[in-house]
Amino acid sequence: MLTRLIPIPAILLFLLFLSCKSPSKMPDTSKTSLDWQGSYSGIVPCADCEGIATTIVLNADKSYALSTHYLGKDQTVNNANGTFSWNKEGNTIMLNGMKNGPLYYKVVENQLIQLDQQGKTITGPNANRYILAKSDNAITNKYWKLIEVMGKPVIVDSQQSREPHMILHIDNNRVSGNGGCNNFSGTYQLEANNRIHFSPLAATKMACMSSMEVEDQFFKALETADSYYSKGDSLQLIRARMAPLARFVAVYLR
Repeated sequence: MLTRLIPIPAILLFLLFLSCKSPSKMPDTSKTSLDWQGSYSGIVPCADCEGIATTIVLNADKSYALSTHYLGKDQTVNNANGTFSWNKEGNTIMLNGMKNGPLYYKVVENQLIQLDQQGKTITGPNANRYILAKSDNAITNKYWKLIEVMGKPVIVDSQQSREPHMILHIDNNRVSGNGGCNNFSGTYQLEANNRIHFSPLAATKMACMSSMEVEDQFFKALETADSYYSKGDSLQLIRARMAPLARFVAVYLR
């Protein structure tokens, strides 16, 4: 019986075809295509309080830190830490080990969308309020020097103990600073569409000769602001469509 031989050129062409064949491309998912690491915060609906101020930090090692504050009840901030896992589609995370509270969040561009306890989309009139916005790294962890408040320039004179400023700390969404006389602290929440809200502030009780008016207006601006605008090293706090309540410039300490 004769053995049929395949010509060597044909074998080479076949191997060349296999080597040039493109491997199938894996579909893009939130897990693989989005910059999902970071801090997300917002105020979600609450059945028996004003809202639940929620912050979730997602880390590259699949660990998370969660803090919640039930507004209008007390000042207690509940903290939890653990790991999270992705679903097989790569678009939803589950907070492992959570016994109370939401388990599932859909990951989209710069947002986490809270899902129900079965991992389904929440529907109803408040559906668009279950969104946590990714913190704007352009404004957090910077020293913001106040240069204008309520339309008037802020001039620091020799009688002031400190220049008015604030820092939006990314950890636990803390805000701290000085009004020009008194140190202050509190919390803030960043939401979608450049929305921002500050909690009632706690401040020291010093009396200063020349800076109390600026300080009172500064604290009023923080109390009433509901949005912000930032570009480069400038920041404005705004309410609705009014003129800016306060203007700041970033100062880089050495």
